[in-house]
Amino acid sequence: MSKKDSGATVILAYLNEKNRPYSAQDVFCNLQKEHGLGKTAVVKAMELLALEGKIKEKVYGKQKIYFADQAQFKDVSDADLKAMDSQISELSAEVQSLTQSCKQLDAELKELNSSLTTEEMISEIRELKAECSGYRARLEKIKSATNHVTPEEKEKVYKDRDVYVKEWRKRKRLASDMINAILEGYPKSKKEFLVS
Repeated sequence: MSKKDSGATVILAYLNEKNRPYSAQDVFCNLQKEHGLGKTAVVKAMELLALEGKIKEKVYGKQKIYFADQAQFKDVSDADLKAMDSQISELSAEVQSLTQSCKQLDAELKELNSSLTTEEMISEIRELKAECSGYRARLEKIKSATNHVTPEEKEKVYKDRDVYVKEWRKRKRLASDMINAILEGYPKSKKEFLVS
């Protein structure tokens, strides 16, 4: 059997299986990966099948639509159609239920994956206990120290600091004023003056 014939066979089987209208482009896209058929081969095979009467062809403007010959399928009664519709509804409900169940299981799995294992929790508890004991020892050391600072000493240190900061700002302002006065007549930039 030639490649051309095998392509036509594959396309015919595909159209009969799906039993819905397709353009040559749709058939090419759907069968290209699985069977490696080229677009030209698909178009030629579909035209050949239409000429042989194995599939039907409808032309809409410039586009051709191909579908399986419906004469090969047996007629379906209204009762059978209703039974199929009810079966489809039941299966759709089952699919929806299973999808919901899958979502819940996925959420549960993500939650379990993000939580710590028993070994990891034991390890973390050990680390936290070690950290707490270190802080307790440090606190005891601070409490047992005899060189505590009295509030009066603390107040005196803050006052002395304020005096020194005030004096520093005053001297900085004086130095800045003197530098600016010198720079008025200085031919170079401030940066060059401060470096030299």
